[in-house]
Amino acid sequence: MADTEKRLEGYRRLIDIARDLASTLDLNILLDRIIRAAVDITGAQAASILLYDDASRQLHFQVATDLDEPLMRGLVVPLEGSIAGWIVTNRQPVRVSNAQEDPRHFGLIEEATHYATNSLLGVPLITKDKVIGVLEALNKQGGEFTETDEALFCVLGAQAAVAIENARLFQQSDLIATFVHEVRTPLSAITTATYLLLRPEISHEERDEIVQNIHDEACRLNTLASSFLDLARMESGRVQFHSSQFELRALLVECKKVMQSKADEDGIQITIEIPADFPSLEADRDKLKQLMLNLLSNAIKYNRPNGLVTMSASAQEKEFVLAVQDTGIGIPEKALPKLFQKFYRVQDAEGSPTGTGLGLSICKQIVQGHGGRIEVHSQLGEGTTFTIHLPRKK
Repeated sequence: MADTEKRLEGYRRLIDIARDLASTLDLNILLDRIIRAAVDITGAQAASILLYDDASRQLHFQVATDLDEPLMRGLVVPLEGSIAGWIVTNRQPVRVSNAQEDPRHFGLIEEATHYATNSLLGVPLITKDKVIGVLEALNKQGGEFTETDEALFCVLGAQAAVAIENARLFQQSDLIATFVHEVRTPLSAITTATYLLLRPEISHEERDEIVQNIHDEACRLNTLASSFLDLARMESGRVQFHSSQFELRALLVECKKVMQSKADEDGIQITIEIPADFPSLEADRDKLKQLMLNLLSNAIKYNRPNGLVTMSASAQEKEFVLAVQDTGIGIPEKALPKLFQKFYRVQDAEGSPTGTGLGLSICKQIVQGHGGRIEVHSQLGEGTTFTIHLPRKK
């Protein structure tokens, strides 16, 4: 009787969860709600979601609770040699009382997360007869996962699969529609330029100018496409973050060298302010370099002639704080809340938008992939400061 009551109460809770999942189309928020519902409905210590890429036949770790390792996002889990892979291949739930003794257990996950898995309950996420991932509950509190837990978890998995697919479709259609709109402008410019080149009355000087315009627009298209693919991969969780220890000063010096010639064109000075005893940083070095180069490029681009750009860092008790500050034109206050949105671009002095509008969205994804946050403070006519907060490892 007690088990029946527990199941009925679980189904009532699933109705509330269904309403909650249907209330958002933001994929990151949705995934977080699903894993917290998974912990709640099963009495587990933790839960995780792995999303499946049918094209590459790979599982990617996307989100997890109580695992103090943000860089695990995008970690590839093989189909063969893992419990999650078995669930995808066989499209069946799995209930394991001791994962350490199961031959399908993928031990590298524990090396990456420093979290030991004992009992495990996993279900496939299936929608429209297509497996899109795996939902797992880890380490049942006060015993083992029961048949009732599995029944409730299967229902949650079905709800989650539909919600994830809807969010993905919305995200993709929104991103692609905006991308197509952005591509039309340089394509139109190239089409017009090639038409003019065919005119016999075009002078040699005019022809050279048109060819230069075609080159500029083609470069713009290439940058836009590369940035779009970077952002799409990050938002889908298919980009793996590789953690390593490195000296931040050396990385900042590299970034300065890369951008020095661009800064010299307008007489802009780049300085680095970092304590001599600054500790080693543990993060994805390549991603962090991409982040700093993007912010440094913007700081130079929107600066004044003979201006100053300062890259600084400090080590707090619980976090590292990095900043890129410029003495440029500043950003209007009304634009600040939209600054990290995809394809949002601040207008220049002539009232025209500049850049691809994707650079800061990529920066935000990189920072969030490290479990941190990015902030911006700006004042018109005085300059802008981007501040990155990265959690320190325990």
